[in-house]
Amino acid sequence: MRLFPEVIPNWIAGVEVFSESGNTIDKCSPHSGEVISRITRSTSVDVLNAIKAAKASQTEWAEVPPVQRGYLLHQICNRMEEQQATIAKIVAKETGKSYQEAYGETGGAISLGRFFAGEGQRLYGRTTTSGQVDKYAMTVRQPCGVAGLIVAANTPIANVAWKVFPALICGNSVVLKVPEDAPAVGWVFAKILHEAGLPKGVCNVVQGLGIEAGAPIVESADVDIVSFTGSTEIGRWIAKTGSARLARISLELGGKNPLVVCDDADLEHAVKWVCLSAFSNAGQRCAAGSRIIVFDGIYDRFRQMLVKAVSRLRLGPADEDDLGPVINRRQLDSMLAAIETAKLQGANVLIGGRRLSEEEYASGYYMAPTVIDNIGRELEISRAELFGPIAQLYRVDGFEDALNLANDSPYGLTACIHTKNFDRASHFVQKVRAGVAVVNAGTYGSEPHMPFGGYGMSGNGSREPGTEALDVYSELKDIYLNVDRGRL
Repeated sequence: MRLFPEVIPNWIAGVEVFSESGNTIDKCSPHSGEVISRITRSTSVDVLNAIKAAKASQTEWAEVPPVQRGYLLHQICNRMEEQQATIAKIVAKETGKSYQEAYGETGGAISLGRFFAGEGQRLYGRTTTSGQVDKYAMTVRQPCGVAGLIVAANTPIANVAWKVFPALICGNSVVLKVPEDAPAVGWVFAKILHEAGLPKGVCNVVQGLGIEAGAPIVESADVDIVSFTGSTEIGRWIAKTGSARLARISLELGGKNPLVVCDDADLEHAVKWVCLSAFSNAGQRCAAGSRIIVFDGIYDRFRQMLVKAVSRLRLGPADEDDLGPVINRRQLDSMLAAIETAKLQGANVLIGGRRLSEEEYASGYYMAPTVIDNIGRELEISRAELFGPIAQLYRVDGFEDALNLANDSPYGLTACIHTKNFDRASHFVQKVRAGVAVVNAGTYGSEPHMPFGGYGMSGNGSREPGTEALDVYSELKDIYLNVDRGRL
């Protein structure tokens, strides 16, 4: 029995439809390279139809009380739990990650949905005082309108939930552009939403290429907010294009995240977390630990321990494997090119640095877990996000040098320090230029009720999820009530 249709359709106005053009795109398995589905290739005509459906449904959806909207979100989460195994199988098949990892990711998406369902009972404004007699002041939250949501394929069901649930609880309708590398995830999510009773047109899903199906969302005057997770390059274009028409823009972009290992750290513990931060999910996290900054006194020992640990990592799509393939051939080729350039500039590849060519990997997009050192801090590879299983080692003189290097990046998403010294840990989390700072764990692992986002090229200052996401997806209205005592 197939997990998803042979040709993945759009969902527009509650109906599965194919693109106006009739064209499709092949979706290949990252593990085997074989075509596992075809995606309907949406054009601007299809996208505008989805936007029209969203706009037509939004007013009625906004009239549903937030508590009732939250109840419906709970019903959606119930259905997701019932179908968690199926969703996880789809995620695993499309991304190449293990079923166990995909199952956990789906559970995280459900938890996030539960959190925002609860916010329907707490969609707070505030009452406050006025400076004038017989005048009362308050604020309320109201929907923005139509939300255009564009997500990445690295953790597809989590990324979809991250944006759709807060948009819906705030009373917006949605046009969701799902990634071409995980099309069936968006399809099954929309199917569950409609089975749970979400009104037709409130959540529309469009498939296709970014330039063809994503750009019209950003450009449409009928889309009131655009929320995007992806590369900084595309984020810049979205910011420029959306801002030109004064749309609200939320951007969660890349990272080049530092993980500092001090000379008093538990080195075995630190090695474990470096491997998880740099290599789990094949390094395809905006929060991946890619810059490993190590004190000089322990550098040689730590490097040896890390290389040994990396040599033991198992690759493949099974639950007992540590990481799978990267999402597509284009991404794989980009990483390999970056490593070759770094080698020409003097970098030393300690392990990995190649595409796996062994029989069981040769047809897939497998990048060997890679550790590099002797890298100039000013080189492109030190400053650009690679989005793959590549850890870069840097030797530093001590704490101040480590902190300065951690902050010497155009990005500022996440950061971590490993130390037993309370003073070092406290100072680091206060002074590191990052939206998320962690002590003695990894550079990833944010929770649904906490805000996530970063500085510089990591975003535009917005935060999702957490209650801070309500500020992204709702408008604040001031209300003033004036009392005429003569009419009492």
